[in-house]
Amino acid sequence: MLNPPLFSRRKTQLIHSESALFAIAVALATCTSAIATPPATRAEPVSDVIHGQTIVDDYRWLESLEKESPEVEAWTTAQNQRTKAILSALPCHEQLKRQLAPLMSIGSVGLPKREGGSAFWTEREGTQNQPVLYFASEGIASAGPLRAEKKVLLDVNALDAKGLTSLDWWDPSPNGERVAFGTSKSGSEMSVLHVLEVKSGEWMSDEIVGKVSFSGWSPDGDAFLYNRLADPADPYSREIRWHELGRHTRHDPLILRQKEPSVIPGAGLSRDGRWIVVVQQHGWQSSDLFVGDLTKWRRSGMHDGTLALVPVAEGFDGNFQPSAMIGDTMYMLTSFETPKGSLWAVDMNAPARANWKIVIPTRRDEVLDSVGYAGGLLVASYVKDVTSRVERFTTGGTSMGEIQLPGLGSASVSIDESRTDGFVSYTSFNEPRSIYTVDFKSGSMTLWARPTVPIDPSSVTVQQVFVPSKDGTKIPMFIVHKNGLALSGQAPTILYGYGGFNVNLDPAFSPTQWPWYEGGGVYVIANLRGGGEYGEEWHRAGMGANKQNVFDDFYACAEWLIAKKYTTPAHLAIQGGSNGGLLTGVAVTQRPELFCAAISAVPLLDMIRYQQFLLAKYWVPEYGSSEDAKQFEWIHPYSPYHHVAKGTKYPAMLFTAGENDSRVHPLHARKMTARMQTLGANDDANDPILLWVDREAGHGQGKPLANRIAEQADQWSFMMWQTGMCR
Repeated sequence: MLNPPLFSRRKTQLIHSESALFAIAVALATCTSAIATPPATRAEPVSDVIHGQTIVDDYRWLESLEKESPEVEAWTTAQNQRTKAILSALPCHEQLKRQLAPLMSIGSVGLPKREGGSAFWTEREGTQNQPVLYFASEGIASAGPLRAEKKVLLDVNALDAKGLTSLDWWDPSPNGERVAFGTSKSGSEMSVLHVLEVKSGEWMSDEIVGKVSFSGWSPDGDAFLYNRLADPADPYSREIRWHELGRHTRHDPLILRQKEPSVIPGAGLSRDGRWIVVVQQHGWQSSDLFVGDLTKWRRSGMHDGTLALVPVAEGFDGNFQPSAMIGDTMYMLTSFETPKGSLWAVDMNAPARANWKIVIPTRRDEVLDSVGYAGGLLVASYVKDVTSRVERFTTGGTSMGEIQLPGLGSASVSIDESRTDGFVSYTSFNEPRSIYTVDFKSGSMTLWARPTVPIDPSSVTVQQVFVPSKDGTKIPMFIVHKNGLALSGQAPTILYGYGGFNVNLDPAFSPTQWPWYEGGGVYVIANLRGGGEYGEEWHRAGMGANKQNVFDDFYACAEWLIAKKYTTPAHLAIQGGSNGGLLTGVAVTQRPELFCAAISAVPLLDMIRYQQFLLAKYWVPEYGSSEDAKQFEWIHPYSPYHHVAKGTKYPAMLFTAGENDSRVHPLHARKMTARMQTLGANDDANDPILLWVDREAGHGQGKPLANRIAEQADQWSFMMWQTGMCR
């Protein structure tokens, strides 16, 4: 709740339909032929006075989850039935399902990890719903023999015929004898930790609940650090504990408990098991970092809260993350005084700021994204103009040269601290995600795995342009379309964006886009401020009081596409999810004339109340909160739900949500749909406001294949319909 002096409420009761009568009305409505007409939504205004301003919310009753309210369940069912009826009747819908099925059945291979003389990785083949965890004994580096000798370690598909159980994470012990892993159901991300023996494949009795994440194994694999919710119903009850295999979790000693809702605790463990590093994350722009001697604490008896944590960086304006811990030296990546990143060596016996030693200084034109230690070498990943570079250094910081990637795309590196070889994952818009083995000493790379695709990736053209925003800032934008496409100014075009939380929108291969390209469509990704593409300054230029910059960047990209004769507003659609769903929600309320359609997936839309639901207090450092008078002044002007205007014709909308979403509450999509359907001047038959709430999904993770195909067919047919490709 907000502070009483700033917040008061008066509730006005209007005609209040009984839940049973409402459900009957819904059922009758969905049986009629007038499916184009949205179901009636009752208004029950609630007036809030926030910092002296009265805000009326007609649809607060839609904030309940379906399991809490039969009326919300019935209303959602009516909306889902209408949406499914409209989209499945489109001329291109069935054809798209047939096209998408083989494209979404393309196999995928995850980035392997080496431990204890074995390699571990995930693969999904054909029509499997979820990836399978494999392992193989090593001693060979070539692609064929190693993958040919692979053995199934864990197949979650065998645990759940519906495909709703997902493998959230996995981590092998340093000796390769055990694997800790987390599973959850229906996209909830409420991971349950399990441990299995690699040799026998048997699950051990250890099981830990509470949205568990893994923090690190002891060297001999008999104990580990983990992070969980002490109370699964309280997303701000995170704690870090130490677990000895075979011991009941009630005896696991506490290392650290979360103290503030917007501060996220995390931890890591040195490979030799001596040092623990604790990170207290303040939003996405700063963190505090501490070290503790775990060996000494274990000898002392491991009593709750007695691990002595010494500050390395506390109260500084920047992010601090451990990249590697070798002996008593920690290599620390930071944005402190270096917004594009720098690497420092810290003696964990004397970690004060005065003792830090620079290893890799910051660079002006690229962002130091991550650093790993590989058998005496440092391997650094950089981002330059939204594409990856990988460079090797000595531990003293002398460059040993670049690893030549296959092209301009996105790369991730898997490193074993004891070896000088590893794996690199690489992808681009016209390159399927492929895995390479790499020798970090020589810089040579060899293809290890690449999926076979039933399309020609080279059939599309990729271009990067830089678009001036409202204030002159140059915004990078990738434009992808079929080779030889003649631009007449009428091309169906999708503009995708995110712009937040220091997240990069990197080049990536997506086979589901090929029907769009074949139909003459243009797909565009805008790298807006708020992301991390150009470091912490770029992030901060699109957060908090600067959030409007993100939206202005987006509009500038749309206007550039129109000015350059790619498209027109009648053929330009926009798309985004989560924070990107907020982006599209703002765009259609601030600039409805600029677009013909929008998909707002798992979005935040009521920015006045967002922080009251699920784990959204974590995001207050990014957005601000209406509970603060100054922050209210910059949040309220763009909050989409509060700027739906009566009589305005909006772009056709498809809002999506997951009933089991543990991050963004489905209330946002529900309330925005109700408000736009009621106040907007849209033609229900031609540019409708639609809602789809997936009852078996969360924020998007872990969906079975059939559900993903259906979802993609709905969304692509909606876009094709509204941009003129499917009539």
